[in-house]
Amino acid sequence: MLLSLGRVIAVVSQKGGAGKTTVAMQLGGGFQAIGASVLVVDLDPQESAFRWAESAPLLDSDLPLDVRKMSGLELIKHIGELQKEADYVVLDTPPSIYHPSTLAALAVAHLAVIPAVPSPTDLWSTLAVERLVLNRMEQSHRLHGCILPNRVQNTALANDVLELLHEFTLPILDVVLCQRNAYAQSAVIGASVFQLGSAADAAQQEVRKLIAAVLKQLGEN
Repeated sequence: MLLSLGRVIAVVSQKGGAGKTTVAMQLGGGFQAIGASVLVVDLDPQESAFRWAESAPLLDSDLPLDVRKMSGLELIKHIGELQKEADYVVLDTPPSIYHPSTLAALAVAHLAVIPAVPSPTDLWSTLAVERLVLNRMEQSHRLHGCILPNRVQNTALANDVLELLHEFTLPILDVVLCQRNAYAQSAVIGASVFQLGSAADAAQQEVRKLIAAVLKQLGEN
């Protein structure tokens, strides 16, 4: 009997500050929360996801996220093995659409998630990422892309920019991740918001909606 291979999700942005690593780590925690096995692969030379996980205390009650450092070449070489290990493989990419590891991630991914911060300058960089993903989608029938409103604040400007997102070609996920202290706090403890207890309930609800939206994009929900 053939074993099913894990699904691969690349989190992609053009510059720092979009919350790419935060989204990748919350995806990892969110998949764990629904009982799925997950690997997070850190392709960013800054090693933010790996350092995030390294700061986790040794708690018997919490399963730490499995985060592994790799180059793009190593990812291409070992992606089949990674897919056999976990239900979901989340790729945290470098903050550059021109980096070889970003291109490697898109070459193996089923879904590219683009975090978009609702500000004019961030929107310009999101357009560049979208163009790259659309280009790669033309070359790979297995790749799909979507945009995730991230670090959203309840301001008139943010709401106006969110409206502009609907002019993009890629689908906008029907969920937003707000600017919350819980996401920063989860980095301090080297985990996701699901390890912060009831104080992070609002963030946990957002991540649960994100997981449901991602599964829908993957055709699994």
